[in-house]
Amino acid sequence: MKNLVKKSLVVLGLFTSLMGYANAGPEMIKEKESKVTNLSFKSVKQGSKLSIKDANGLILYKESIGKTGKYSKGFDLTALPNGDYYFELESELKIVLIPFNVAQNEVNFKKEEKNTIFKPVIRVKDEIVYLSRPSFDETPIDVKIFFSKNHDLILSEKFEKESELKRVYDFSKSQKGNYTFVFESNGRKYSKSIKI
Repeated sequence: MKNLVKKSLVVLGLFTSLMGYANAGPEMIKEKESKVTNLSFKSVKQGSKLSIKDANGLILYKESIGKTGKYSKGFDLTALPNGDYYFELESELKIVLIPFNVAQNEVNFKKEEKNTIFKPVIRVKDEIVYLSRPSFDETPIDVKIFFSKNHDLILSEKFEKESELKRVYDFSKSQKGNYTFVFESNGRKYSKSIKI
């Protein structure tokens, strides 16, 4: 009988201890408050690509914009490791870069370093190709034209600090088919295909 009383007291003591820990649980665990950063654009085009990249260009997040108009979305950037990052919004005509830094779970945007890269614009009329880039972007650009069927390089040009890039290419005596224009500027490469 004494053993039963002793065992009952031990079980009762353990039960009381466990209940004490169970009641203290929520007060002992403190949840980290998330700081949501709201990213907004007044006007975006459907099909534009939004991404978050690190300083090495590694894509950490990517989404395709579903509809034209205003865009707004919240991001918890405080979970990122300390370092430099940037939002990139790429549309058919331009790339908008919005750099920010994460340090000790604090996010700081570098507004003075926000940058817009304008892509060259191609128009095809009959067998003439018009290439242009806005006059306020004077960064050097390499232009290469390939015949898509066999990837032959047709033309390669480099433009240095042009006040306004405007070129006309006559394809009337060229082989019919698809051509790919490849542009390299600002450490980036992009392409556009056309049919003649």
